[in-house]
Amino acid sequence: MSTVIKQKRTSRLKKVSRALAVIIGAFIAAYGLEAILIPNNVSDGGVTGLSIVGSQLFELPLGILIAVLNIPFVFLGYKQIGKSFAIFSVIGIASLAYGTSIMHHVPTIIQGDTLLVTVIGGIIIGFGMGLALRNGGALDGIDMLAVLLSRKLPFGTSDLILFLNLFVFIVVSTVFGLQGAFLSGIAYFIASKVIHTVEEGLSGSKTFKIITTHPELMVETIRDRLGRSATYNIVEGGYSNEQFKEITCVINRLEDSKMKEIIYEIDKNAFVAVYDVAEVKGGNFKKRDIH
Repeated sequence: MSTVIKQKRTSRLKKVSRALAVIIGAFIAAYGLEAILIPNNVSDGGVTGLSIVGSQLFELPLGILIAVLNIPFVFLGYKQIGKSFAIFSVIGIASLAYGTSIMHHVPTIIQGDTLLVTVIGGIIIGFGMGLALRNGGALDGIDMLAVLLSRKLPFGTSDLILFLNLFVFIVVSTVFGLQGAFLSGIAYFIASKVIHTVEEGLSGSKTFKIITTHPELMVETIRDRLGRSATYNIVEGGYSNEQFKEITCVINRLEDSKMKEIIYEIDKNAFVAVYDVAEVKGGNFKKRDIH
């Protein structure tokens, strides 16, 4: 079998596995809606929240509203992000719509306890949506609208997402009341944090940028104790015009405290900047023993 055929087969298998992950994520989110949030008069944010309100007001199937209201946002996603994202989003939204239809009469697993409803419901929905996003699809179109508006208006994407969801929760309050709207906002906030965690992974990574008077000793100690390699960048002070070796090192989040201990031990006056890293690929980035 030629290399080209193998690559095509591998690519197809990856696409199929991603599509399956998006479908599973959509069904998980649908279960969170139908088994926890909706029976307790709690909604979600975004287009899904508007669909829930429309379903309650006009007694229309939730699945149909989710599918119909997301159509213009999928078109935006196709124009702004690309064909692949739009296709996986169609798969996800269709699966969410179908999932809410077949799970409409599933037993409610939590009843009455508002704290448990918002926390467990937010976690389940966030996990489902995060799984879909991690594999290249979206279950809700409001983020796509925020990306488009941010290019036309002097506001950031996150600010616009917040503004658009405030409008959604005002609409939610007309059906579920103020308490329902507040609970919906809390559930949405929890879901957004879970989405972020699922997209990044539970462990995550950090990048350390270090300027020290002992760069060679610092790199050697990091390598010996953490098993991590590092790179140098030659930088120049803007005031002193003095040149320094800036150390860049990517570590696992669990190694953060040990890294800071090493830096303080070698040079407590070192300049250190730390950045969160969403994903690390390639190289020799594996978990090592900490000494």
